[in-house]
Amino acid sequence: MVRLLAALAVVPAMRLAVARYAVPPGSADRAGCDGCGAPTGLDRPLPALGPAARCPVCRTRVGAAPGAVELALATAMWVFALTGGPAGARLAVAWWLAWAVPLALVDAAVHRLPDRLTYPAAAGVWALLGMAALAGAGPAPWLRATAAGLVLGAGFAATTLLLGRRGFGLGDAKLALGAGALLGWYGWPVLVFGLALAVTLSAVVGLGLLAARRVRWSSHLPFGPFLILGTALALLLTP
Repeated sequence: MVRLLAALAVVPAMRLAVARYAVPPGSADRAGCDGCGAPTGLDRPLPALGPAARCPVCRTRVGAAPGAVELALATAMWVFALTGGPAGARLAVAWWLAWAVPLALVDAAVHRLPDRLTYPAAAGVWALLGMAALAGAGPAPWLRATAAGLVLGAGFAATTLLLGRRGFGLGDAKLALGAGALLGWYGWPVLVFGLALAVTLSAVVGLGLLAARRVRWSSHLPFGPFLILGTALALLLTP
C-alpha cells in the first residue's frame, strides 16, 4: 500500500515532465496548450492537467496519451519489485526508474532526452550506489559502477562525434551514464547483456516498422526507450 501511494504521488510530476519537455529539440519548454494557448499549469509545480492530459479549455491533448504514464509507472514498479541486490542498490534502481518513465515517453514522442531529466537520474544513481557501498557493499561495486557509467556514456558520445546523425545522440550518452552505472554495479557481464538487449530490441522494432512500411531505411528511431527497456530487462534477469 505504501508503494502504491508513493507511485500515485509521483504521477502528476511525471505527467508534468512529459508535457513540459515533449517539444522539438531547440524549442522552449511547453508552458501552455498548443491548440489555444491557454495556460495549463505547466509553468507551476502543480499542473492543471488531469489524467486525461487534455487542455481544460479546448480539450487538445497535451503531453502523454491518457494512461501512458500510469502504465509505464506500473511496469517500472514491477521491475523494482523483482530486482535483487542490497537495499541501497534497489533504492538507486527505484530512483532511476522514476526518471526513466518520463524520459522514455519524451524520447518516443520527440526524439529528445532533456538534460533536466538525464542529469538528475545519473547523479542520483551515483550517489545512492555510493551510499550502498558505505553501508556495507564495499567500494568495489561502486567503483565498477562509476567506471561502467563513464565507459558507456563516453562510448555513446564517441559515436555522435564520429558518425554524426548516424550515431547515438548526446542525450543517449547522458542517459547511458545512469543506466551504465546501475548495470555496472551488478557486474560487467550485466552491462554487456543490457546493452545487447537494447540493441536487439531496437533492431527488431526497426525491422518490424520497415516491414510494415511505417518508416524508411533513412529513418532514425529514438534509442532512449530501448536503452531503458534493455536496462530494466537486464536488472530483472540478473540473479
